[in-house]
Amino acid sequence: MAVKTLLASIPPSLHSSPAMSSARAHNFLPWTVQNTQDNVVDIAGGEGIVFWNSKGEKYLDFVSQIFNVNLGHGNRRIIEAIKEQADRFSVANPSFMHAGRALLGERLKDVTPGNLSKSFFTNSGSEANEIAFEIARLYTGRQKIFAKYRSYHGTTLSTLTTCGDPRRITLDRGQSGSVRFFGPYCYRCDFKLKFPSCELHCASALEQQIIMEGPETIAAIVLEPFTAAAAGYPAPPGYLKKVREICDKYGIVMIADEVICGFGRTGEWFAINHEPVVPDILTVAKGITSGYVPMGAAIVNETIAEHFEDKLLPIGCTYTGHPLACAAALACLDEYEAGAIENGRKMGDIFSTELNAMKERHSCIGDVRCQGLFACLELVKDQQTRERLVEFNTSPPLVNDFKVECFRRGLYVYMRWNLVLMAPPLIINEAELRDGLSRLDEVFDWLERKVRG
Repeated sequence: MAVKTLLASIPPSLHSSPAMSSARAHNFLPWTVQNTQDNVVDIAGGEGIVFWNSKGEKYLDFVSQIFNVNLGHGNRRIIEAIKEQADRFSVANPSFMHAGRALLGERLKDVTPGNLSKSFFTNSGSEANEIAFEIARLYTGRQKIFAKYRSYHGTTLSTLTTCGDPRRITLDRGQSGSVRFFGPYCYRCDFKLKFPSCELHCASALEQQIIMEGPETIAAIVLEPFTAAAAGYPAPPGYLKKVREICDKYGIVMIADEVICGFGRTGEWFAINHEPVVPDILTVAKGITSGYVPMGAAIVNETIAEHFEDKLLPIGCTYTGHPLACAAALACLDEYEAGAIENGRKMGDIFSTELNAMKERHSCIGDVRCQGLFACLELVKDQQTRERLVEFNTSPPLVNDFKVECFRRGLYVYMRWNLVLMAPPLIINEAELRDGLSRLDEVFDWLERKVRG
């Protein structure tokens, strides 16, 4: 079905079908009070940047579902690769090697920066980060993991209680070994300074905190080169380099969490590539298979890989190197190399220009943060005072109303507190991008009328 045909639809409603309402009775939904989700949107199909529900109502997917469908819906190369592998064999003992697993490890070595050379495959970004934490602890003999406030690294108990996302608070029992620091949130600097005159004071403060904690106790610093769902901002120029220098100085493992921002999302293969910096461990998921099959990986440098040649690696996973996931990942790498990343970079330039123009038209947009096809709009009551439109870690009715207005216009974006995050598929074309932005512009017209009363 052509995209043009898909978009020629009636305005979508927000009501689920009876079948979907019944299904919710037997399914938990994540990160929510269950009885608030009676009208959860269902998905029945998708093609390109569009998905539709069981009523045939269409939505432009400006979040790539959950920042993972980088190559869009219905990609035939990925689908056929999964089918072909399933025809040969679909299951492999994690201690066995197969051609797809071997080739994927080799190809990841070729596209990742520097001397990253060996992958431990798992099922998700959460598990990839969990494994990265444990590898860092085993390698250094230390226990503490440093993570930024306003960061998210997964939903396992260890990753969730280590990260700085407020979703951790309900489950946080004061996990031993987790230390948080203030990162480079330039729009709302925690140190009340301005970039670049600040000379990256936040990195200097991180080093001072390391000294106070005891460098000999710190296994790793984990950070997202583009902070994703917890605040939506890229690292300012020079910050990652300074963190790399601090890690080298104190023998600390640097973990780059590229679960969301990897595989072309920011216009480069990996967001850390925007600076000449190589982490010790790079974690991936989501875009590695474009979400078609669950997969994650922790990719380590040659030094860490060599360390475990004659030492026990006490980590396992039933689905390590799953044949179907490897097949999907290899097909995705082909698509990225065939032009998807380059297209994302070009569309990202348009994305940034148009979002900044939107900010000029709408006083409720305080800041635009965009890198490639990853963008965050921070909403404010006043651009000068920067007072938040919605307070941090709250979800008043306005947040849901905003989402409703987007859905009514056939647009799916991600809103959290006063942040609107967008990450359309890398395959989007200019007409589709401008169409989605036009719909978003209408939502901001509605928002400003509502806020003004």
